[in-house]
Amino acid sequence: MTKIRPEHQSIVVRFAGDSGDGVQLLGAQFAESTALAGADFATFPDFPAEIRAPVGTTFGVSAFQINLGARRIATAGDAPDVLVAFNPAALKVNLPLLPKGALVILNTDEFNERNFAKANIRADPRETGALADYQVIEIPIKALTLEAVKDSGLSRRDAERCKNFWALGAILWMFGRDRAPMEAWINRKFAKAPDVLAGNLAALHAGHAYAETAELSAEIPQFEIGAAPMSPGDYRSITGAEALALGLAAAGELADKPVLFCSYPITPASPLLHHLSRMGDLGVATFQAEDEIAAACAAIGASYGGAIGVTSSSGPGIALKTEAIGLAIAAELPLVVVNSQRGGPSTGLPTKTEQSDLYQAVYGRNADAPVPVIAAAGPGDCFDAAIEATRVALRHMTPVFLLTDGYIANAAGPWAIPDMADYEPILHNAPPQAPDSDDPADLKRAIWARDPESLGRPWVAPGMKGLAHRIGGLEKDIETGDISYEAANHQAMTELRARKVASVAKFIRPQEVEQGPERGPLAVVGWGSTHGVIWRAVEAARKEGLDAAQIHLRWLNPLPDNLGALLRGYERVLLPEMNMGQCATLLRDRLEIGVIPLNKVSGQPFKIAEILDAIRAHYPAAARTPKPAAVGAAQ
Repeated sequence: MTKIRPEHQSIVVRFAGDSGDGVQLLGAQFAESTALAGADFATFPDFPAEIRAPVGTTFGVSAFQINLGARRIATAGDAPDVLVAFNPAALKVNLPLLPKGALVILNTDEFNERNFAKANIRADPRETGALADYQVIEIPIKALTLEAVKDSGLSRRDAERCKNFWALGAILWMFGRDRAPMEAWINRKFAKAPDVLAGNLAALHAGHAYAETAELSAEIPQFEIGAAPMSPGDYRSITGAEALALGLAAAGELADKPVLFCSYPITPASPLLHHLSRMGDLGVATFQAEDEIAAACAAIGASYGGAIGVTSSSGPGIALKTEAIGLAIAAELPLVVVNSQRGGPSTGLPTKTEQSDLYQAVYGRNADAPVPVIAAAGPGDCFDAAIEATRVALRHMTPVFLLTDGYIANAAGPWAIPDMADYEPILHNAPPQAPDSDDPADLKRAIWARDPESLGRPWVAPGMKGLAHRIGGLEKDIETGDISYEAANHQAMTELRARKVASVAKFIRPQEVEQGPERGPLAVVGWGSTHGVIWRAVEAARKEGLDAAQIHLRWLNPLPDNLGALLRGYERVLLPEMNMGQCATLLRDRLEIGVIPLNKVSGQPFKIAEILDAIRAHYPAAARTPKPAAVGAAQ
């Protein structure tokens, strides 16, 4: 048996079909099998915006891409090496993504005149030469699935729905993956539906057997990808939403406080509510409110009552929460606000990723109302980012924005399960002792006395003996917390709120360079989900002899104290981001540093090649040293 060892030890696979074809389930289970095999991987679920577009149309195409390899995998890959297309629409949408020579597996049962018309395809692409540059394997997946599951008792319609497991069986054989974990998962998942269980198992085994038999004629190749070098430890596959949920639960344990998560369903933020709703045994309660405003106000109420209040949404929902966030700032209460960014404005692109809510997080409130802003760099990083955001919210008694995006929320990768003993407890400003004095002014000053380092006030909840706290959005006296309309006091309170956010910089780590020199010709700066693609592009550039550096920002407000001096050590600074230049504007505003923006707002993540091309284009000519082009940069 001849196995193919992919050059550079990685390969990109993309599954595509109708929303009802089970593409996301197929991809997720293949990712799980990859994790169990010890390979590194990164995934990119690409959903259609329509809830249920007409079957067979390009509007309803759903895709799942995975990059897997025996080396560090930083992105879901620029271009698929293997495409599994369940219908003509899926082929039409995804064919432009493929490089020449890619392997295309077609479900030929769906390649008929009716489906060509739905996808607005004039002629069969198998006959027009459109597929001449690719390796094409034609398989009647639907017919083979129906034959495999005919004894399961399923109706024809339900039997057809097993075709994703047939395809999974074939793919598992192609990559030498063990079927046993998938069998165990099917048995657990469909235990209450014996006919569905039997059908899916039969389809899985039939797909695997077909691929193995077809191999005898060398029709279907088999790829060999070994385990990736990883640090010792226990790993699991995790999405950004799952990691966020676990991080918020862990933050509650580290602070010894209950967590109340309040939200209203919105794409792509809803999975966080789904995961947290199953964590009641970890001290997490969830509340699905009637609207975004109610969700934010309920979370503030939780913090007023002494719990950790958390709310979540995407850009449109954050806009509705804005006044409530201002209330938390005025009342000096902790609040974690998770923003899973998506394409906008307004309804925009609900299922497509973007980084265009940075202005909203840093500047988007009435009056001078600053808040700390942190951004997670990837799915696994969401766990630590959630803990750090909570730590800052409780220490400084302020709302904190935690930015993710649609790509991070839905994408998955291997995650080393941490030892919680390695994490410092989350401390908060303890309530003061009730003063011995009977003077009410002494009580007010004790309640409103702020920590000199963090400027966080004591956390006084209702029912604490001898203590009280006035709540509300009206301006407070800086010493007593009484309502105040004094001009000098408002000036002092506005300055204090700004100093409170600025004080966060004293507690965060200095900015570091991830790869490359600390001074040099060019630095590529990023934030959020661009981390992996920038890492790979800078690595490729350095192999070409371009002495580029990578700097990735975690804290966006305040910026690390040393960031300005660090960036001034480079001749040029390139900043890729999925918006029209928001972080570039922020750096010019705060640091007065010139930045070369690289902007993308297509709803799709950056490709490595796009950033690598920009590095080449903007690298100073005087610093260029000729070397061979980087090998394997595209994945």
